[in-house]
Amino acid sequence: MKKSVMKIGILSKDEYRKRTISIAKGEYRPRKDEPKVWFESMESLGQILSGQNQQLLRIIRDRHPNSLTELEKISGRKKSNLSRTLKMLSNYGIVDLIREKGTVRPVVKATDFRVELSL
Repeated sequence: MKKSVMKIGILSKDEYRKRTISIAKGEYRPRKDEPKVWFESMESLGQILSGQNQQLLRIIRDRHPNSLTELEKISGRKKSNLSRTLKMLSNYGIVDLIREKGTVRPVVKATDFRVELSL
């Protein structure tokens, strides 16, 4: 599988709000190499990329489950828990949830992560 790097930024809510307003006003234009996904803290990033979620991403990447039911069997996690976790990972662009023939097939989009932290 080809590596896909996701750049992640860490910025306080206040700084993120200022950045967003500045972009909206046309005062700031983000560089192409800047993160597209932002977290308020390393702790909030840590919740998304917890050890348990990293393991889940590895299972999806390596085993290519065709449905949540198959992933449930492989991972040992309940389908409701998987559904909630995968939706969250999808919202951050880490996973794609592909709907096919009445099922949902998870696909890992990001395999590597680079974090930018501004103080």
